Amino acid sequence: MHLPHQRGPLHDLPDTPEAYDAVLADVTEQALARITPDGNLEHPDAVDDIGDTSLGVTSLLAFAWQRTQDPRLPEGVRRSLAFHLRERVYVEDNPGYPNLKVRNSGLPYAHYTLAAGAHPIGDWPSTVWALLQTVNLLDTDGLVDDEQRTELLELAHGYWRWLTEATFFNPQEAGNQAIGCVVGGLMLARHLPVEQGEAVRARALELYADKIRAHRVRDRGALLPPEHGGAYDNNYGPISLSFLAQAHRVSGEEIFAEDGDTLARYIDARLTTGGFDIGGPRYSEQHSGFESVLGLRYFSRRIGSDLGRYRGDTRWGRHAAQADGGIDGHFAWMLIWQIQDGTRWHREPATAAARHQLRSGTVSVAFADRMTPAVVEAGGTYYLPAAVNRQHGFGPVTDGFLHCRPMGEVRVRDLRADGLTAKLVTKPVVGRDHVLRHVRSLYVTDGTRLWMTVAVERLPGSPYLLAGLPYAADDGDRVRRVATGEVAAAGELRLTHPEPERTDHFDARSETTQELAAFALAADPRGYGNPDEGWRHLVASTALEAEPAPGVPGDLHVFAVRYGAEGPFSPEFELGEQGLTVRTEAFTAVIGELAGDERGEPRLTLRG
Repeated sequence: MHLPHQRGPLHDLPDTPEAYDAVLADVTEQALARITPDGNLEHPDAVDDIGDTSLGVTSLLAFAWQRTQDPRLPEGVRRSLAFHLRERVYVEDNPGYPNLKVRNSGLPYAHYTLAAGAHPIGDWPSTVWALLQTVNLLDTDGLVDDEQRTELLELAHGYWRWLTEATFFNPQEAGNQAIGCVVGGLMLARHLPVEQGEAVRARALELYADKIRAHRVRDRGALLPPEHGGAYDNNYGPISLSFLAQAHRVSGEEIFAEDGDTLARYIDARLTTGGFDIGGPRYSEQHSGFESVLGLRYFSRRIGSDLGRYRGDTRWGRHAAQADGGIDGHFAWMLIWQIQDGTRWHREPATAAARHQLRSGTVSVAFADRMTPAVVEAGGTYYLPAAVNRQHGFGPVTDGFLHCRPMGEVRVRDLRADGLTAKLVTKPVVGRDHVLRHVRSLYVTDGTRLWMTVAVERLPGSPYLLAGLPYAADDGDRVRRVATGEVAAAGELRLTHPEPERTDHFDARSETTQELAAFALAADPRGYGNPDEGWRHLVASTALEAEPAPGVPGDLHVFAVRYGAEGPFSPEFELGEQGLTVRTEAFTAVIGELAGDERGEPRLTLRG
């Protein structure tokens, strides 16, 4: 079974002018074959997100005409634009729409679905999308007559006023939608008379500062635009990055570049080497495709790291499409912007150490806020935090209690030596016995294998290390579900599975994805609830459990696990004045005493 949404790295899609011309040629042929006598270019199967889609295809045809001067296109553009102006502009309030500040404003907006009163909550983002399709058409010169152009400009200004005057701004708390609205205002301002344009531009910048930037949410050390109530979503987060790129391109305002750099570095830190990512408040496993290309490419160059390894949904690699692969005009402006932007991918990964990331070769560990692994990648397999007794993470377990949540400052030491990359994480943890213990976790990789060594003051009972939930593995340009991986341990290693057929127990051998299991546990319906919040209700999961290493001296329990290679694994441990020495087949490391250096920072030495 393959994961449905994470496919090939987005930087693998050709982005030469010739490749884009081929995409536009295909769009042209599809559109000319589809257009109805009244000018409608909507996909016949489209239901949701439809109010701007015919206009989106129109904008692609106009853009294609700019590049090719294809004589077949002007008539189709004018006829389809007339259709939108006549049939898809709404000025009467949508029955049941809950987010209006002004009733019966008479301002134009777009419907999320065509039926009045049907699912109107999506009208705000649909109107943002319609505004962006409109301003893209306004950027096309010499194609439509003065009368249509005047009507189009009035429509765009009306959309902007409806979004910013008649309704509450950003009612879904969705960063990508809100930044998209700001971009629409910045682009619209260039087409208005000077005084009006300056007012719209100033209002757009004010909205960004007061309604988006001031409400950023901190995660993994970064301040991020909130996305559907959370800090980041691996579908919408990269789309926000694209909107920040376009905002910087059209305005030149450094605030968009600075915030984009921050978001890009955050994405870089959480992405595995193979581009796998998981988590978010809306769709924990769904991934964008072409909508992310502009931002990932633009900021990969700015921060000097390979963000294009992000595994997007390449079914939407060029444009939005319905199930039959046919063009859907949703988000059409993103294809236009990425063609207009001349930035090329930066294809080399950053080499500087980052607090929430360990990466070398084909091995990576992405750390969550509390410096517990969020995803471990080794040997082409991805491991998620396992769950035991409603607790999630990687760490020592005793009597059902997982020692991974810090009670105090978490310290991190990064080190490179002899072709090895290492990270030492030390954190104080309080157990159910109220005893404060220091958990020291050492991660070392040679680029193909990952060694994880965890030392803690001796625990009562029969402790073991919760060492991950094997979940997915690379399979060419796809990611497939797995339930095992190449793992060895110094002590006995078990792969356990929870009770079957319980919603709050996740068995990796089943065909249920993490996303579906998380939504089943969420408080709200799929698409509106928070799957990450639901996943936190998970009681137990498939888990790798490693017994303590035998023969460890002193009053310590030490757990040692190697990912990415099978076969014998017999590390040796020695406790001396300098600390705990760990010897494996590939390295020798010394984890310093708890007191650390003169500032209390942990000591670490490493050699191959």
